[in-house]
Amino acid sequence: MIIELGAFCLALALALSIVQAVAAGWGWRGGAALQGAGRGAALGAFAATAGAAAALVWAFLASDFSVAAVAANSHTEKPLLYRVAGTWGNHEGSMLLWCLMLTGYGAAVAVYGRGLPEALRTLVVAVQGALGSLFLLFTVATSNPLARLALAPVEGRGLNPVLQDPALAAHPPFLYAGYVGFSVVFSFAVAGLIQGRVDAAWARWVRPWTLWSFSLLTVGITLGAFWAYYELGWGGWWFWDPVENASLLPWMAGAALLHSAVVTEKRGALAGWTVFLALCAFSFAMLGAFLVRSGVLTSVHAFAVDPARGALLLAILGLAAGAGFTLFAWRARTLAPGGVFAPVSREGSIVLNNLFVSAAAAAVVLGTLYPLMVEAATGRPISVGPPYFNLTFAPIMAAAMLILPLGPLLAWKRGDALGALQRLWLAAALAVGAGLLAAATVAPGRALAAGGAALGVWLVAGTVLEALERVRLFRAPWAEVRRRAAGLPTGAWGTTLAHLGLGVFVFGACLEAAGKQEAVGVLAPEGVLKLGGYELALERVTGTEGPNYLAERAEVRASRKGREVCTAYPERRLYPVSRQTTSEVALCGSGPGDLYLVLGERRPGPDGRPAGWLLRAYHNPFAKLIFVGPLLIALGGLVSLSDRRLRLAVPAPRRAPVLEPAE
Repeated sequence: MIIELGAFCLALALALSIVQAVAAGWGWRGGAALQGAGRGAALGAFAATAGAAAALVWAFLASDFSVAAVAANSHTEKPLLYRVAGTWGNHEGSMLLWCLMLTGYGAAVAVYGRGLPEALRTLVVAVQGALGSLFLLFTVATSNPLARLALAPVEGRGLNPVLQDPALAAHPPFLYAGYVGFSVVFSFAVAGLIQGRVDAAWARWVRPWTLWSFSLLTVGITLGAFWAYYELGWGGWWFWDPVENASLLPWMAGAALLHSAVVTEKRGALAGWTVFLALCAFSFAMLGAFLVRSGVLTSVHAFAVDPARGALLLAILGLAAGAGFTLFAWRARTLAPGGVFAPVSREGSIVLNNLFVSAAAAAVVLGTLYPLMVEAATGRPISVGPPYFNLTFAPIMAAAMLILPLGPLLAWKRGDALGALQRLWLAAALAVGAGLLAAATVAPGRALAAGGAALGVWLVAGTVLEALERVRLFRAPWAEVRRRAAGLPTGAWGTTLAHLGLGVFVFGACLEAAGKQEAVGVLAPEGVLKLGGYELALERVTGTEGPNYLAERAEVRASRKGREVCTAYPERRLYPVSRQTTSEVALCGSGPGDLYLVLGERRPGPDGRPAGWLLRAYHNPFAKLIFVGPLLIALGGLVSLSDRRLRLAVPAPRRAPVLEPAE
């Protein structure tokens, strides 16, 4: 009965989303009754979708194997966390999560958008309803997560073992909250184009939604990279997989949009560019949904291999994005050009930075889609891997990052480039020193890696110096410094945190890639494997049992120069239900680096020696910074979101007083 009620809720959500789109779209010019009906339908659609999601969660918790999604992705022995995560660990459940987020954001605009002009608010609700209708129709018609089986099995097939991980359990909700959050930005862009009004007030309303979506997407991508790092056992964290690229594209569009929206708000300029980026952000998110579910990819990230459903998702992408960009092409000329600024100014630095980011995104799009298009057209698979992206994406983004510390030191409208550079001389000196030190120690002979380390220090030092300039540290009395620091808006501190996080990430990623060391050996108990300056001693291997797996667990003691560093416990697990074997990575070590250990299968010893276990080990210097940096970026976005200025209306421009003529 609960499943049938959930299926009814899903169909009801579709009907209410259609009502939301039609009523709000029809009444945006002033029909109060229709506007209210549209907002009410938005709340109802979210409540109905939440009811369907609750029914699916109940089915997984109760192990109701008469539901096809539960039978295919759960098992009675699966731990509770992964039963819940199983609701979105498959194509059907993940689409329901997408729809839940989409209707939830529509309801949030209806409830919390009271400060918006009524016409704009109603149009945004209407566009959200139209998007919700498309995705709910797809879910109901082709991907019903509550579909019943004619003959229910006694047991389910269980969730893929590599997906049974806490980081991956949280990865899709954060990722989708970011992906689908950009739907609100998309709706604001369409609404602004319909009204022909994209101004400072519009940009201020767009920024909080962009900050929220960008921050959550950053967390989602970071969790996915961390899962790939310690769960898949290959020693890396990013492989330029097409689905990884698809998650990066909306993130890049969101980063550019944040900066562009500031210019539109502060100076009334770049309105067309801001709208274009808003359309791109959600279009890239929909592209990611298509790639994961279309069957065009064979990937650990792929949910489905059904070309028919992929074609429907491609049609949704074409309809939604096509309508948005067609409207943009038609209405862009009506947007006000905004304030004029010199090339050397804060606006100019943001424009240049955004051009570099857009070029980097274009390189990612080309490298991701070109192989798929060639294979579809010719049937001949081609591969575009890390070398392509290292030669295209990396240099373009490096140029963007070189400019980044300069922008905040330039004045609006017209700036002094020489003065800004003079204030950054210490950052430049620290960056050069860091690059030389990295070239001599971590990455000898690798100029590009040393340059990356210098770039990371340039970002960090430049950001810190810019913050010190704001409070006039060492240039004003301490009382004034404290007053200035307390008076800075939280948005400024959020920007500082985000830029710091980017520098930390760049520094860690470049030195981790350059300084990685690897060693492989077959070890019997008390055997030793040498890795750089470390000695890894295999103490013992014991059998253990988990909630739904059997495992061999090794105890490895790591020492350096005779001093014990840490003890690690890598595992090799067998899941009887799926008959799959996985390797559970062990991470240990002090400081910013990791010792990364993977236990392999048991093998006969060489030269008649006792049998041992294959042990693969990596030393990844500065690896922790790769994940700390993005979390600082996300924290910076959330701190900026707390800025009270985003909740205040943009003041109307002052008019000069009219003086009465003297009599």
